[in-house]
Amino acid sequence: MALVALAGAVPVAAGAAEGGQWHVGVSGGTLGISPEVGYRFGSHTGLRVNGGFLDYDRSEEIDDIDYDGTLKLNSVGLMADFYPFGGSFRLSVGARSNSNKIDLVATPTTDVEIGDVSYSPDQVGQLAGGVKFRKFTPALTLGWGGKLGKGFTMGLEAGVLLQGSPKFSLAASGGLLANDDEFLEELEKERAQAEEDAEDFKLWPVIQIHFAWRF
Repeated sequence: MALVALAGAVPVAAGAAEGGQWHVGVSGGTLGISPEVGYRFGSHTGLRVNGGFLDYDRSEEIDDIDYDGTLKLNSVGLMADFYPFGGSFRLSVGARSNSNKIDLVATPTTDVEIGDVSYSPDQVGQLAGGVKFRKFTPALTLGWGGKLGKGFTMGLEAGVLLQGSPKFSLAASGGLLANDDEFLEELEKERAQAEEDAEDFKLWPVIQIHFAWRF
């Protein structure tokens, strides 16, 4: 076992001697397009700063109402890396400043159920909703940091963001009942149900493929 540990440490020592502690790169995945800068202090520790940015449009059905949605990924993170074997495999813990959100718009063309009551398109008008998350988001990942030493390298990271319970907003405009108290009461029921459905986003999966240059 001692020989195995020594053999595993040799590439790290060689990499340190040749440089390669710094890296700049970019990754793509569930955090979006992510520019990154990092530094490896030695065999077992490192630090990375990265962002994640991407807009993605798709239709989504929420509580039987069809919405046009836009997922807006916008976050910046700091990750501390631990290399338990002194090689490329790492365990990482950190946090992100999380401005990820989902914008939703629905313009019904047939009767829809809001809360417990069915309404016509003229009564509803347009629905505008949104999902927002906790601003401070812990992150846990594991990954492969790629080869050591100077030059081009690739890596993979997988884990989870602990976003907490999302907050769902919902408003109606342009309809005949936009200011009707009973309609607004049913709209609040609809919002609460949608917020409950949005609990699926409490944990956000992290899967990123990295491309970087070490120097």
